[in-house]
Amino acid sequence: MAVQSWSDILKSSKKTALIHDGKRKIHYLFTDGKEMAEEYDLKTDELLVRKWRHKSTLGVQGLWLVEVGEPLAGPVASLESDMIKENSSNPIFMRKDTKTSFQWRIRNLSYPKDVFSVSVDHSERCIIIKTSNKKYYKKFSIPDLDRSQLPLDNSALSFTHANNTLIVSYEKPKEILTLEQELLKELKKLKGSADGDVDCKTQ
Repeated sequence: MAVQSWSDILKSSKKTALIHDGKRKIHYLFTDGKEMAEEYDLKTDELLVRKWRHKSTLGVQGLWLVEVGEPLAGPVASLESDMIKENSSNPIFMRKDTKTSFQWRIRNLSYPKDVFSVSVDHSERCIIIKTSNKKYYKKFSIPDLDRSQLPLDNSALSFTHANNTLIVSYEKPKEILTLEQELLKELKKLKGSADGDVDCKTQ
């Protein structure tokens, strides 16, 4: 039933589509004023980007927060690039899903695989990554499971390490796979204007 409620929220949202640069870009406007933007690869139907924007209590439009895809460069980076620069060797955390799994990549982690421990914390509904050398610690939730009020399952979690990158995978439960397939069918029915949408130009 909970999955259905998120599904209903998605269905009742106002959606606009744009086909651009080999991607299907969808903008959702929810009844509570929140916005979600997604980008799908036209060939593979893979989700490339999902980001959210909320209005403040005064109705001011907030910044986009990335849930899936490359993190956006913050305003600090562009305004004060001469003075403050994030160390390029710092770990970079991003989510990049596959068709069957939620997947997170943490770049710039040069430790061997056996140093890492990845586990589910059921009480806090999150995944915890830590290293035995106490050099890295990360706690993060899976918003998709939270929205659909689905439990976390230890057996769905796995990780691998290669080229200084830790890749954490969580197998999508069947409820999520069904929801994503239904949503994709609906999105493909949307009449996507090709290029030239003022808000979505990337020039």
